[in-house]
Amino acid sequence: MPSVTVRYFAQLREQRGLDDEVVAFEPGTTVHALYTRLFAHTSVEHLPVSYARNATTVPADEQVEDGDEVVFLPPVGGG
Repeated sequence: MPSVTVRYFAQLREQRGLDDEVVAFEPGTTVHALYTRLFAHTSVEHLPVSYARNATTVPADEQVEDGDEVVFLPPVGGG
């Protein structure tokens, strides 16, 4: 089964308890579908994240491919 490396930052890292992990997926899976699967029924499930695939920002409907690096980018706060 194909897999990607997913990297987590900020509250997403806290939610998963990991900096990164290798995740298997079905062919045709989008970055948004992967996010939804990993964070279903959590406090960050509906967080307005941005997506990156192989260090390039991509739309939610971008399909992942075997060996990709996927990053979910949560909103940044500060002041």
